[in-house]
Amino acid sequence: GARETFESYYRKQRRKQARLVLQPPSNMHETLDGYRKYFNQIVGFFVVEDHILHTTQGLVNRAYIDELWEMALSKTIAALRTHSSYCSDPSLVLDLKNLIVLFADTLQGYGFPVNQLFDMLLEIQEQYSETLLKKWAGVFRNILDSDNYSPIPVPSEEVYRKIVGQFPFQDAELEKQPFPKKFPFSEFVPKVYSQIKEFIYACLKFSEDLHLSSTEVDDMIRKSTNLLLTRTLSNCLQNVIKRKNVGLTELVQIIINTTHLEKSCRFLEEFITNITNVLPETVHTTKLYGTTTFKDARHAAEEEIYTNLNQKIDQFLQLADYDWTAPEPGSRASDYLVDLIGFLRSTFAVFTHLPCPFVPQGKVAQTACMSACKHLSTSLLQLLLEAEVRQLTLGALHQFNLDVEECERKSPNAP
Repeated sequence: GARETFESYYRKQRRKQARLVLQPPSNMHETLDGYRKYFNQIVGFFVVEDHILHTTQGLVNRAYIDELWEMALSKTIAALRTHSSYCSDPSLVLDLKNLIVLFADTLQGYGFPVNQLFDMLLEIQEQYSETLLKKWAGVFRNILDSDNYSPIPVPSEEVYRKIVGQFPFQDAELEKQPFPKKFPFSEFVPKVYSQIKEFIYACLKFSEDLHLSSTEVDDMIRKSTNLLLTRTLSNCLQNVIKRKNVGLTELVQIIINTTHLEKSCRFLEEFITNITNVLPETVHTTKLYGTTTFKDARHAAEEEIYTNLNQKIDQFLQLADYDWTAPEPGSRASDYLVDLIGFLRSTFAVFTHLPCPFVPQGKVAQTACMSACKHLSTSLLQLLLEAEVRQLTLGALHQFNLDVEECERKSPNAP
């Protein structure tokens, strides 16, 4: 005879129990088991309520359960947002996503609305992308640090096929050459290309079972890949270029490598298209901006070449020791200048390593030569006009003239 009292008591106690169930453990974010236990508690609670709804008369009703679920949903989403933000391991974030999908699909099967959970998964996708970017920043750093910045030697057909299997490269002339031969790029090219594809696969894994259209999946992958290229890989390349100990040979090799990687971007477009079946020409499809990353890296390497050359010229000029009061000139150009010209000639020989099919080769070599000549001429003039030079003899001027003539004589041989 106390039905109403019992119903009120039951609902009040179950609300209290719901709040206990919805309280996540403080270290839930550390392991997948923590999340699994939390979800199991919530599912268990609402399965019991659903069973009671369908097997009793009036003890609970749909409005009561909907109210409880709305409260549970907001608390669950808040807890997941907080705890998932602590996670820096992309594998754990991916496992968590799979658990949330399982959790949502299970409760949806009992008639509970779960759209908010899938909306929250799109937020977690952004975090997953960030954790992937951090992971791949380390991957790219290791690849670039361990590279020898020398063309890959190819001793056999087997090695040749292995490399072209990793990286889309075709060169009819190289195909005809006998073994042993060399690819124009160093090892970081096929390794970086392979890792970009691995990143794309990792992005695809998160989009599975999220009830997204092909276009949405394609857009998600392209946006993340753009960030990988324009932010993560770009920073890694710029850091290598700006290193203090990077040499001219390495910089030239970086120019070659980034030229090949830039050409490979269209193959990455095709790779994504094959995965998602969404053509890049489709309206609203995000384009890959990888070409800008490689262009920027190449320009930075070129600028570094010009800067390094000018710094080397300055080092040689510090050895200049003109006697501005000399009565007679020497019989030949100054030793420091002969050494400097010898250095520049051997330096410009490095540019012959640049691959012939690419136009930048001539531009870089010519600009480097012009930049070096201009810097040298300006610096020589500055030596003559320094405030410390109070007087000049004809003998000193003749010696200086010998050095300038030596520069003029040798400069046509530069590229």
